[in-house]
Amino acid sequence: MKVLIIGGVAAGTKTAAKLKREDRSIDVTVITRDTDISYAGCGLPYYVGGFIGSRDELIVNTPQQYSGLTGVEVQTGKEAVALDARNKKVVLKNVRSGEEESCSYDKLVIAVGASPAELPIEGKDLNGVFRMRTPDDADGMRAYIESNNVKKAVVIGAGFIGLEAAENLQARGIEVTVIDFAAQILPNILDPEMAEYAKKHLVNAGINVLTGTSAEAVLGEDKVTGVKTSAGTLPCEMLIMAAGIRPNTEFLKDTGIEMFKGTILVDNQMKTSLDDVYAAGDCVMVTNRITGKRQWSPMGSSANLEGRTLAQIIAGEQKTYPGVLGTGVVKLPGLNIGRTGLTEAQAREAGYDVETVLVPTDDKAHYYPDAAFFITKLIADRTSRKLLGVQVFGPGAVDKMVDIAVMGINMGAVLEDFENADFAYAPPFSTAIHPFVQAVYVLINKLDGKFVSMTPAEYAAGKAEGYRVVDVLPVPSIPGAFYVNLSEVNGEIEGLDKKEKLLLVCARGKRAYFLQNRMRYYGYENTVVLEGATAFNDVTAI
Repeated sequence: MKVLIIGGVAAGTKTAAKLKREDRSIDVTVITRDTDISYAGCGLPYYVGGFIGSRDELIVNTPQQYSGLTGVEVQTGKEAVALDARNKKVVLKNVRSGEEESCSYDKLVIAVGASPAELPIEGKDLNGVFRMRTPDDADGMRAYIESNNVKKAVVIGAGFIGLEAAENLQARGIEVTVIDFAAQILPNILDPEMAEYAKKHLVNAGINVLTGTSAEAVLGEDKVTGVKTSAGTLPCEMLIMAAGIRPNTEFLKDTGIEMFKGTILVDNQMKTSLDDVYAAGDCVMVTNRITGKRQWSPMGSSANLEGRTLAQIIAGEQKTYPGVLGTGVVKLPGLNIGRTGLTEAQAREAGYDVETVLVPTDDKAHYYPDAAFFITKLIADRTSRKLLGVQVFGPGAVDKMVDIAVMGINMGAVLEDFENADFAYAPPFSTAIHPFVQAVYVLINKLDGKFVSMTPAEYAAGKAEGYRVVDVLPVPSIPGAFYVNLSEVNGEIEGLDKKEKLLLVCARGKRAYFLQNRMRYYGYENTVVLEGATAFNDVTAI
């Protein structure tokens, strides 16, 4: 059997290597237009920032090394320009000479990935305008920064790639402004109130962020000197285009293959609508593991998983690819962000009876030297109590919180499945009751009516109007609030009416919950705890 794989990097090389391990007799050829294959694309921003010193560290294998390790034939410098699925042939063009040739196959894997989206604006081809997709892109950026002594940069796009680029440019001492057409950073990744917190953090860390702002033109003659935007002109000496990506599927437009907005549609065995043609990676639309609906999730992690499973399928195993959760994590200056599953908005749109909670906790024993915090938002279905999603902030290991959620969602866990989970504990690593479990406790209490709260999103929308703010911090800290010393509450509280609408606020939420528990016992009827407390919300009673 002859298997032809169009595209290297993640999905293509993983499919090829695993296929040869499954059945050494299969003739496997990888075709790629680049000279590099099997490189760490996700490491490019950190190479630009200087955290990775050498380009060689990004190259997992050269074509020669890869062929030697796997037995796969690799042809570089060639791109697919046409597909004749009926006769099982692909037309390849040499990117240097322009010569074309026809290559036959028994089974074809399309793993052509995606490229940075081209914004239709004037000046986008000026010197100093870069994309972040290949090692050559990163090399060019590093050289340009050094030769032009770049002091100001603009990044278009506030997704994962754009924010990683911004962090790494700042690490080189460059003043950075990020703009995005969307109303928030990380759209469709975070819920709005979480995105707003992250935006404030970036601004406080020295990265200017303009959301709801479109780029209109790149200014300059020989090289970029600024960007004209809907919010005004931004001077800069470098511009990074990170406003999304588009699948490299133009050569398939007349083949009859089923597609959606440029992505290739596949079934749960990665098959396309054409006979003996499969697809994997950033060019493919798979499904969401929770809802079963179509989802595009162009990530290096899922590309590798898709490629491995596809290889087993082609080799004859009865396997299926279950879909993605959209898991992601990003490092920002002093704050890491992780997420998986559905956002609150996505869960509601999918028809779930949604309940959420936002819980600040310690990330490890509070007395340990580098102890910090997690801010965890859980999304669950009120009826089934199944976990649907999580978003986590913190300066530390947010990935471990996300990974717990991934396993839970994969196994269809309900909240009570986490309640007595025996996660690893020692002071340098965690709290005695794991931070994830603590967040679950709060959500269970909320669902059971033992904890009555107002979410940060509700607070930002003005739901606290008509409430009297009660300050439950160790010392009075909220301007204009009524202060209550928790340790002295053993009955009715002088100055507070039992029927009055009271918003209880502390630093993280725990003391306010303790006070609510006591006040409900003593007959107070309308106490509500502000989730996230002052750790997440800007609170004033004036």
